[in-house]
Amino acid sequence: MSNQPQDLDELGPIDYLVISFPGSRLTGEGMPLLVDLVDRGIIRILDLTFVRKGADGTIAGVEIGDLDGDGKLDLAVFEGASSGLLGDADLAEAGALLDPGDSAVVLLYENRWAAPLAAALRRADARMLAGGRVPLQDLVEVLDAIDELGTTS
Repeated sequence: MSNQPQDLDELGPIDYLVISFPGSRLTGEGMPLLVDLVDRGIIRILDLTFVRKGADGTIAGVEIGDLDGDGKLDLAVFEGASSGLLGDADLAEAGALLDPGDSAVVLLYENRWAAPLAAALRRADARMLAGGRVPLQDLVEVLDAIDELGTTS
């Protein structure tokens, strides 16, 4: 898996996720879904790293391997997925978000689905002014409020 972009002008938007696993309980349930996103060309993994916060507060990297204990290497397909974009400071920052005994995956990925649009916008000299993510709970609250307004009218 090549992680170095061939042409920076053709890159899709780059996002990151830090997902915690309280008590370091990793089931591996989401791994086939992540692999599917990569296989379908929707995303490209640039970096995938696991960190764990020890009881004493130290933060250490965790080897990619058999996360759910079923004898299969759950993330073998991502072994070596390292663009070098995530550094020790990034992993320390992610680890600082954890409670002692918890683990997290730090995932840096390219949104391949948006690459053609992003490239076209760059060619047009367009600039993104804002972006973000709407938390699911906020969306549910707004939809509930709209529904309630509809039933009281």
